[in-house]
Amino acid sequence: MNRRILTLLAALLPVLTFGVLLAAVTVPFVSLGPGPTFDTLGSIDGKQVVDIQGTKVHPTTGHLNMTTVSQRDGLTLGEALTLWLSGREQLMPRDLVYPPGKSREEVDDDNNADFRQSEQSAAYAALGYLRYPAAVTIAEVRDPGPSLGALQVGDAVDAVNGRPVYTVDQFTSMLSATKPGEVAVLDYRRKNAPPGVARITLGEHKDRPSGFLGVSVLDAPWAPFTVDFNLANVGGPSAGLMFSLAVVDKLTDGALAGPNFVAGTGTIKSNGQVDAIGGIAHKMVAAKEAGATVFLVPSQNCYEAKSDSNGMQLVKVDTLAEAVDALHTITGGGQPPSC
Repeated sequence: MNRRILTLLAALLPVLTFGVLLAAVTVPFVSLGPGPTFDTLGSIDGKQVVDIQGTKVHPTTGHLNMTTVSQRDGLTLGEALTLWLSGREQLMPRDLVYPPGKSREEVDDDNNADFRQSEQSAAYAALGYLRYPAAVTIAEVRDPGPSLGALQVGDAVDAVNGRPVYTVDQFTSMLSATKPGEVAVLDYRRKNAPPGVARITLGEHKDRPSGFLGVSVLDAPWAPFTVDFNLANVGGPSAGLMFSLAVVDKLTDGALAGPNFVAGTGTIKSNGQVDAIGGIAHKMVAAKEAGATVFLVPSQNCYEAKSDSNGMQLVKVDTLAEAVDALHTITGGGQPPSC
């Protein structure tokens, strides 16, 4: 082998080594960037994103898009550098997204649980805004458990052993006076079905001497129809506000968005309070690229949001009622509170 070839190989070796490192070495970072948006007034895979059955649903116009943040894990050094140089992606230490001691599957399960909770809170917030009365509502039926097959999530309990109940405290107090083996008679209302009576033999529970019904209950607005959300593989709680707005829009005359393409984000509590979220800059980029001209921003995120509005009208909200009022103001040609 002549000297020229040896010199060439010596020069190429660092390049080849660096190329292998770029392709094979993973880095302890996760990439965050603009994710897909979904119109909560529209459909996906042939199903309404917000599906209301058992009552009149009013026609809607425009868009009420929820926004998401995309996430990539297991990045190679080359992928991380490419994403960082693109300017669209943010690299974060992996431990901030997947805390030590928790597997990726556990974190994903937590995010999915947050998303399901946001759906429930969104429905309750919308029904509360529309002034549906509160009831003692079944939030969970244990499996296995004494109530499995007799009660369903969403049932409203009106009486226990012939005595009316109006609050969770009353319900809990009545059950605390029972014993395992006794039969509890519950009068209930079920969505899209006639009222019923459940006779349940109470079980035992190691943490209490009273009879065990095997349900979780809460005080929540109750309506005789169902509200379902058909959006899978989206984690976290930040879709709550837009889900609530879609429910309100479908259950009331007029169109909240009017002809406008509205997008937004924000967690929501059952009482309608809107709270801050993460990744708003990425969500705003996604909204703008989808065609949004109006973006609903939790007030706590306003400082971050207004630094890069992307030309969209930024509307500041603290509650569901404020968001509804702001959309009415926009469609009426007025100026809503802004960031």
